[in-house]
Amino acid sequence: MLAAIADVMAWGESLDQLLECKSQLVFENFLKTEYSEENLSFWLACENYKKITSEAEMTDAANGIYAEFVRVDALRQINIDCVTREEISRNLSQPGPDCFDSAQRLIYSLMENDCYPRFLKSEIYQALQEQAEQAMKAT
Repeated sequence: MLAAIADVMAWGESLDQLLECKSQLVFENFLKTEYSEENLSFWLACENYKKITSEAEMTDAANGIYAEFVRVDALRQINIDCVTREEISRNLSQPGPDCFDSAQRLIYSLMENDCYPRFLKSEIYQALQEQAEQAMKAT
């Protein structure tokens, strides 16, 4: 329980703290209510993509990320400009670890400046923070 309390308190410090936390489900659920969970999913997919060392696996993963999030008709299309989208399309011929970096930075910025502040003001986060503060006082 104490780890969860520490997590909740850390979430209010920065988006990085929230993204580093293994229990991102609360943020993900919040994003679903905002119809923007694809941002977090894309960001996490990019983080996992960067850990791939096999060229063949990297190519498969890059094509999968592109099809799911970047392509114009993607089911979970992220909101990026056409220049970035075209850059990724060009990178797909020889995808490297930085293939999605520009789009990932854009999505991070969107989450940091838009979704994250709204999350901190949301009823769900406020209730969790209040519970965490009460639990800390009780110990």
